[in-house]
Amino acid sequence: MTLKKLTILPTGTEILLPTGSPLTEVEYETPQRLIPFGCRSGSCGACVVQVLEGFDSLGEPDDDELDFLEDLGRTGGNHRLACQCRLRGDAIVRVADDI
Repeated sequence: MTLKKLTILPTGTEILLPTGSPLTEVEYETPQRLIPFGCRSGSCGACVVQVLEGFDSLGEPDDDELDFLEDLGRTGGNHRLACQCRLRGDAIVRVADDI
């Protein structure tokens, strides 16, 4: 099993997850609530993150996710809904509330 590193800012917490893991798995790796999650289906916007490094490591966003991010005013191509991402390589994200 190959592990990939996810770094979550502003805390700087680094978590190792198996390749292909959804980012929602971070809640099982630490007692801290590093990324807020709500619906887990990409419809509430609670888990918006800014991808600082490794955008391609989180899988390709689908049209529904891109449309919803636009509705939230998070355009520009560096935001994702964490609940829709699967870690395929190392990445650094910042929780949107801290942007």
